[in-house]
Amino acid sequence: MLNDALFYESYEIIEGEKIMSAAAPLNHSSILFRLGMIIGNYVIAKKCGYVFPDDVDVHFPDGNLFKPDLVVVKQENAGILNWHGSIYGVPDMVVEVLSKSTRRKDLTIKKDIYESNGVKEYWIIDPWAKAVDVYILREGKFEHDGEYLKYSADEWKELSDEEKAAVKSEIKVGIFEDCVVKVADIFSWGYEE
Repeated sequence: MLNDALFYESYEIIEGEKIMSAAAPLNHSSILFRLGMIIGNYVIAKKCGYVFPDDVDVHFPDGNLFKPDLVVVKQENAGILNWHGSIYGVPDMVVEVLSKSTRRKDLTIKKDIYESNGVKEYWIIDPWAKAVDVYILREGKFEHDGEYLKYSADEWKELSDEEKAAVKSEIKVGIFEDCVVKVADIFSWGYEE
């Protein structure tokens, strides 16, 4: 007998409108797998939270329903997890990987909704630029914490010493005390030089 889950539609509800979700390409999946493993290994070792990749329903208090690409919930907020269903509440951290079809929503509408609901940390990953933009919630508003980039060997050679010194290649996960992610690790599969 076929699994009934194969027949469920994948969608989000954004400001009352039902939006269908398409399947993600391989580079998207590889980024999420790597990042999920890094943060997941950290939360397992520290017993401090949970990491959920792709296709998990998050029901926000304002009525929006999103399927973020990656969701992190700290241990002290585990009450929002319905282990036989979805997440009902505000995750501590959300990650979205840009695609051509979701780029505008991820950078504007979804960012605004994550902010207004109180998501503490929001990462936007651009697979084409090999860049991660990190936003931290401070006093109810997202502040841009920085842009983190992966450079190819040729691109690196073109940078001045001053530009090289300014490059941010490691991201401190703001919701945890000592979790650090190397940008090169996020873009290591499907991005070989």
